[in-house]
Amino acid sequence: MPFRLHRRVALAAAALGVSLPGHGLHRLVSRRPSPWVGRFMGLTGRSFGLDVRVEGTPVRSHVLYVANHISWLDILALGGSTGAAFVSKDDVAGWPVVGWLARIGGTIFISRSDRAAVRGQADALGTALASGRPAVLFPEGTTGDGLTLLPFRASLFASLDRAPADIVVQPIAIDYGPAMSRLAWTNGEGAGANAKRILDAPGRIPVTLRFLEPIDVSRGRKAVAATARAEIEAALLESGALVYSAAP
Repeated sequence: MPFRLHRRVALAAAALGVSLPGHGLHRLVSRRPSPWVGRFMGLTGRSFGLDVRVEGTPVRSHVLYVANHISWLDILALGGSTGAAFVSKDDVAGWPVVGWLARIGGTIFISRSDRAAVRGQADALGTALASGRPAVLFPEGTTGDGLTLLPFRASLFASLDRAPADIVVQPIAIDYGPAMSRLAWTNGEGAGANAKRILDAPGRIPVTLRFLEPIDVSRGRKAVAATARAEIEAALLESGALVYSAAP
């Protein structure tokens, strides 16, 4: 294993070793969401080379964040900055180590193939939002190529139909600058190969999280999805991170 990759993995393992006892103790004494989940993601992101910068004003509770999706690094950047839970494909639950960590972190798993499960998944996300803990949704449904913003799937916003009235949606533009296409996880690249390629690359990885204007969910999920996409697209085009946009 190359030295840089070995060192970064070792630092992430140390972050896990520090965070797990704190998380376990918190679970014993409190029913509130554990701050150690976000701390672990933040420490791991820094171990892997991320330098996160936040622009705008994040809504801290009763909020569904929606963002463009480039890389698995997005999860570390957002989780470390917000402490949010994530919505993920259900096959991630079976991944070695990653699936276990995702369950500990309160990930809400959704099935892309079982339509009968959609209502239960929407209810689960609605319950999570009602607890006050932020949640993150990547409504493109997959990672993009770093140059294109894919259409947002309005069906993934179904939880808003059952969410409390005080929930808002806040779009987030994730911007890695010139490294967008290099970091993108596309073209059938395996998870292990992608992680090795990124973790063995030299240098730090600057990423800007732009928290945009919140959206009133009473407008309906199709309008919310379209508005969120338009706000993220505009922010990425303005920064020069986005080259072109797929038709919504």
